[in-house]
Amino acid sequence: MQTIRITTSQNIDIDYEVAGVGERILARLIDFALFIVVFLAGLIVSGAFGGLSGNSVAVVVLLVIYAVLFVFYDLVCEIVLNGQSLGKRVMKIKVISLNGARPTFSQYLMRWLFRIVDFTLTSQACGLISVAVTEKHQRVGDLVAGTTLIKTQPRTLLDNLVFTPVADNYEPVFKEAALLTDADINLIHDVLTNFLKTGNSMIVYNMAQRIREHLQVSLKPNMNSLQFLQTIIKDYSHIIAQADAL
Repeated sequence: MQTIRITTSQNIDIDYEVAGVGERILARLIDFALFIVVFLAGLIVSGAFGGLSGNSVAVVVLLVIYAVLFVFYDLVCEIVLNGQSLGKRVMKIKVISLNGARPTFSQYLMRWLFRIVDFTLTSQACGLISVAVTEKHQRVGDLVAGTTLIKTQPRTLLDNLVFTPVADNYEPVFKEAALLTDADINLIHDVLTNFLKTGNSMIVYNMAQRIREHLQVSLKPNMNSLQFLQTIIKDYSHIIAQADAL
């Protein structure tokens, strides 16, 4: 299963699954359904007010407005809604740059322009084939823009994040973890749970900073705040287990 790693501003690495063909198709169908609903609503409203059959100018104006909304819908939504259309939001997928950052305007624009190749000129076939055969499930617009679609739910499971089994011969990285209490560990657990639900990496950063100040320790080389809290839980669990065995 293909994943992409995103590094937050707090230097926390999060792995996300790349969205597949199925999620993309369903998101697109939802967006199409939205426009069908808008079109039908327009017909009902115009009928309620006597129709527009006698006013050709009004008909043309409404059709032009509808066409403009349809053409620019994806571009505007992805820029305003941080890489999501309404369909993508329902399917919990979003556009992301391959370097893990939020795409720039030029990247959004490039993948939008190549919709002509992916969808219009090839009747959707080019986009579907490209997503199906490329490693990171990218359509041509994504390949050119350096983007892809990811599932917004982090791939890491809570059980794997918090409760990692510790071997008997495990050597604690931070022996100072013995100074913590069960309440401290439960609080760290709650923070990690909240992080997985909301994706708010700031709470992880703040908790790690508090624990480091309390224990008067520093991060090890190449260790981020998330890994620090995981290590603290592992160290504490091992130290308590060893103490109970005595």
